[in-house]
Amino acid sequence: MTQALLTIAVIGFVAGFIFSMPVAGPISILVTSNALRGRLNFCIHAALGASIADLVYVFLAVLGLTELYNLYRPVIPYILIVGAIFLFFLGLKIARTQLDIEEKERQLNPDAGKKKNNGFVTGFLLNFLNPTLFLGWLTSSFITISFVAYMGFNTGGLDKMLTKNVENINKTTVSGDSAQLISTDYVFIDKAIQREEIPPKVSADPSFPFIISGLYAFFLSLGSVLWFYLFSVFLVHNRKRIKLQYLSWLVNGLGILLCGFGVLLAYKAICSFI
Repeated sequence: MTQALLTIAVIGFVAGFIFSMPVAGPISILVTSNALRGRLNFCIHAALGASIADLVYVFLAVLGLTELYNLYRPVIPYILIVGAIFLFFLGLKIARTQLDIEEKERQLNPDAGKKKNNGFVTGFLLNFLNPTLFLGWLTSSFITISFVAYMGFNTGGLDKMLTKNVENINKTTVSGDSAQLISTDYVFIDKAIQREEIPPKVSADPSFPFIISGLYAFFLSLGSVLWFYLFSVFLVHNRKRIKLQYLSWLVNGLGILLCGFGVLLAYKAICSFI
């Protein structure tokens, strides 16, 4: 049991760190745009807030509360609309940002003109109002854990839990001849499930699925926070090499991209209603 828990903790941390690397997501854009303005504390708080939302979605996805997902699914379009509005206006605010010499000086002197930091709330809402993260984390976790199980590591049965979860989501979400929502077409997954070696020892404690799911979700969130912290520190320390005018254009461009994500979420919401 200890070996399985240690394995899950390491896998969760590495997965959270690696899958947070792409800089094309809303939270990445938020962190990048603020780091380029020298707002390191805001970035750290935003990453922490986003990680709490990730923790909730990952825990639910891994634990396999498909019944809860079925109850939750009808309100997803409404959450998407709220998230789209939030993303659009947040992006609009960033797109209209004009950096000047005074702001540049405040960036170099964080204590000057210090205002109340709302990065935690912004980061949390940005991820929480994007329910598609549930399926995103389920897919990435499913592939990662299945591959690790195929390599022979003891995952405490988490690979079988995730396989069952994916099958249940596909059954409850997809009907008729529609394509699967989450593809299970990976050779190593079948081999991992059909291994005839000594099966991993799984605790008979009924609370074990909650423990292993919570552990994975916690360390995944921790890995995500570490990535965004290192990424923010790198950007804050190297932004001085960029001319102020170019820096303004870059921040504005990221704001426009964030508005684009808002429009995309709105489109998904409209498609859900149709």
